[in-house]
Amino acid sequence: MQSGTDSNSNDNRQWFGHPRGISTLFFTEMWERFSYYGMRAFLIIYMTTPAVQGGLGFDERRAGNIYGFYTGSVWMATIGGGLVADWLLGPYRSVLAGAVLITLGHLTLTLQALPFFFTGLVLIVLGTGLLKPNVTTMVGSLYSKDDPRRDAGFSIFYMGINLGAAIGPLIAGYLAQKVNWHIGFGCAAVGMILGLVQYVYGHKYLKGALDLLQAQKASEAVKRETGSSSSGFTIVEWKRLAVVVVLFLFASIFWGAYEQAGSTLNLFAERHTRLSVLGFSFPSSWFQSVPAIFVISLAPIFAWLWLRLGKNEPSSPLKFTMGLLFVGLSFLLLVPGATLSQGGDRISPLWLVGVYFLSVVGELCLSPVGLSLVTKLAPQRVVGMMMGVWFLSIAVGSLIAGRLAGLFRSYPLPQLFGAVSLTAIGAAIVLLLLIKPLRKLMGGVH
Repeated sequence: MQSGTDSNSNDNRQWFGHPRGISTLFFTEMWERFSYYGMRAFLIIYMTTPAVQGGLGFDERRAGNIYGFYTGSVWMATIGGGLVADWLLGPYRSVLAGAVLITLGHLTLTLQALPFFFTGLVLIVLGTGLLKPNVTTMVGSLYSKDDPRRDAGFSIFYMGINLGAAIGPLIAGYLAQKVNWHIGFGCAAVGMILGLVQYVYGHKYLKGALDLLQAQKASEAVKRETGSSSSGFTIVEWKRLAVVVVLFLFASIFWGAYEQAGSTLNLFAERHTRLSVLGFSFPSSWFQSVPAIFVISLAPIFAWLWLRLGKNEPSSPLKFTMGLLFVGLSFLLLVPGATLSQGGDRISPLWLVGVYFLSVVGELCLSPVGLSLVTKLAPQRVVGMMMGVWFLSIAVGSLIAGRLAGLFRSYPLPQLFGAVSLTAIGAAIVLLLLIKPLRKLMGGVH
């Protein structure tokens, strides 16, 4: 089975058995995530650091709300970015414009006045909204819908995301916390510039995928004119869209727990966790690299596992259920650790490592599968918008995570983490009961 790029491009070279265009998107997204996660790793710590130490001096509630609104807006903007690509710029130019705006945003953050801080965040929100859904849509267009390499291709792409997410906090986080906050912001800008260069250079490998997207949209426009339903979608398409909406709700709960890595858990690392191993001290932002390192280590295993299981591979709704269960267990693990920290002693960093391990197992069950599923369930003419809807679940989760960070000082941490755990595990039980009806609505999509 040939992919869209293999059959529609003049360049038929492969990259590890996949269309050559996946390498362009892999490295573009890697550098974009380097900039995003590199800056995010120290953002809430920078906001809560006293002004005399170079920070903004915000209290936890204000910082948590700003953090949640910023990270939530980043993902919320992807809906508009999908619409801009579908109706105006197309995916390639949308990603290009987004990369430029993100670069300008990080450069603005290097300036110290408070108005520049908020302006920089706004630019990053707008840029990520344009880039994120459309680069993911292009990954899907590299493969036909029944190409057996499709999920594995998304897993490879997901590794690129997490390679950048692993390196960014180690470099930008160190520079920010150990040298100067604004040098850390500048490091994030350099990463995005590298991603922009990679994207422009590798454009030739994406031509087939872009041509295929255009042809598919034209074909569906003809179908609508010759007898699709009055609403623009067929009955089957409406059912599949309903599945996306249901899974969106459960994904929002998952991300509400998972996205606390950069907010609540980041504050927990800074204030309650021992920041040294065998006499070597490190900045608290380095914990933000741990989830990405686990993803890089485990993603190939999961990609192999799904292929190895063949017909016995769990359905997408069951994988979602597993994701919710594991992220719930991760916060359950932290309850005794948080209890120990209430006495004033800093706990071992292994507590957080264990939390991130379990949450990443959940992430690998849910996130790359969700990206692939949206491209299979959504009608091609609105796939960019529906990818934005998928990212909206992360926006909702990020807003929740920011609000919870605001409770960090005023609410007992064991109870806070326990409530998160029970919510996620309870949602997993409910979704388990819904798997059969969801499978029927999916109309043969696995």
